[in-house]
Amino acid sequence: MNHEEESRPLLAESPEEDRSEQDAYLDKVKNGKLYLATFAAVLGPLSFGFVLGFSSPAIPDLQRTTDQRLRLSTEEGSWFGSVVTIGAGLGGLLGGWIVEKLGRKLSLMFCSLPFIFGFTIIIAAQNHWMLYVGRVLTGLASGVTSLVVPLYISEMAHERVRGTMGSCVQLMVVTGIMGAYIAGLFLDWRWLAITCSIPPTLMLVFMCFMPETPRYLLSQGKRREAEEALRFLRGPNAPAEWECDKIEEASRDEEANLSLADLKDPGVYKPLGVGIMMMLLQQFTGINAIMFYAENIFEQAHFKNGSVASVVVAATQVVFTAIAAVIMDRAGRKVLLIVSGVAMCLSEVVFGVYFKLSAVKQGNSSLVSTFMGAQDTISEAPQVDLAWLALASMGIFIAGFAIGWGPTPWLVMSEIFPTRARGLGSAVCVLTNWTCAFIVTKTFQNLIDLITSAGTFWMFSVLCALNVIFTILFVPETKGKTLEEIQAHFKRTRYH
Repeated sequence: MNHEEESRPLLAESPEEDRSEQDAYLDKVKNGKLYLATFAAVLGPLSFGFVLGFSSPAIPDLQRTTDQRLRLSTEEGSWFGSVVTIGAGLGGLLGGWIVEKLGRKLSLMFCSLPFIFGFTIIIAAQNHWMLYVGRVLTGLASGVTSLVVPLYISEMAHERVRGTMGSCVQLMVVTGIMGAYIAGLFLDWRWLAITCSIPPTLMLVFMCFMPETPRYLLSQGKRREAEEALRFLRGPNAPAEWECDKIEEASRDEEANLSLADLKDPGVYKPLGVGIMMMLLQQFTGINAIMFYAENIFEQAHFKNGSVASVVVAATQVVFTAIAAVIMDRAGRKVLLIVSGVAMCLSEVVFGVYFKLSAVKQGNSSLVSTFMGAQDTISEAPQVDLAWLALASMGIFIAGFAIGWGPTPWLVMSEIFPTRARGLGSAVCVLTNWTCAFIVTKTFQNLIDLITSAGTFWMFSVLCALNVIFTILFVPETKGKTLEEIQAHFKRTRYH
């Protein structure tokens, strides 16, 4: 086959002229219906956020309920909260398959069903097992959603707005978490479950009127449908035929299906390596560890209402994720990842200092009380000061995570894979993310017992420093590039 040799000169020919032609095309684009399609799609991540946030207000309600069939013990409450990750891991694998078999649009419509059925089972729950099954189903839907929505958005958005649109995925997740926390202040767990079922229902309805992605349609040989989808997404003035030609030209040398031999292709194994490492490093920032300590830190800083504290944390995530979405296409992915990594690294160093000083003060307090019998006279002021130090470092960490390492790995995952490897590559990345989240959560207490709280957070700070080094050396800047240009970067260049 000489397709590859024929197409390369076309891609490499006169890049400045090609770019000016692309800019002229984008100047004719109207984004209104693209924003509408993005809104319909991100109702999935909003539903995902409600699933994650649901357990926080629901577990205390279920532990206090008078119905003995539904009352949860501490251990059962832990399973109710964590069983979602099992469903999500399965959903990531399932999503990689159905996104290729059914397409992006139908996969999104499909994943709304386990959301709805899961919350319906929780609403009607008469025993613990119904609660668990409902959580597994909503987790399954969340896993599919976390894979399909970034792909759907990246394949239909053009390079001028793809970063902002892609960042809306994480923005809607944290908005859903905050929504669940706020609703939980006023609603009991059944009414909260009813509220949580609204976004996936709306997504199912809205997605009926949205198009399939042009790239998927072209990969299936449906040129006419792809042009119609582009006319919907780009407006009447943009020549859809031109963009279809460019996509087909770039993918002319691609095989339709992925095979084992393709794993030797740098256009496949390089983005797969970057995607897996970004998901692994995202979880090893220690975000779950910070969340684990959040309520205690707020209480020590005299925020006695843990529910309100959770809303404050979630609101911080929403604000800074929104900032990331606004500036993603201006600042670039690498800059935000580096700034985010540095902020998290420094804040976790401070966190380690806080825990070290707290341990020293507790030791000193015990020594004084032993020799003087005057424990009541120990001043609590230093502890309050230390709590505010922890509060400040936690705020910096959450803001840093939200502005870079929160949304960007999901965005980059959706941009870097060639069409034929998008389903499998994304599935491996999603599975890596959920597996690492499970490992960090389950080993966190063991780490504290082994190397103390201070040592654990200093270890996370070192891993955040590795995030920065990895970003500088291996993560490509995808700002302002078409998906085809990003794939060409992996195929034809070395890392810089």
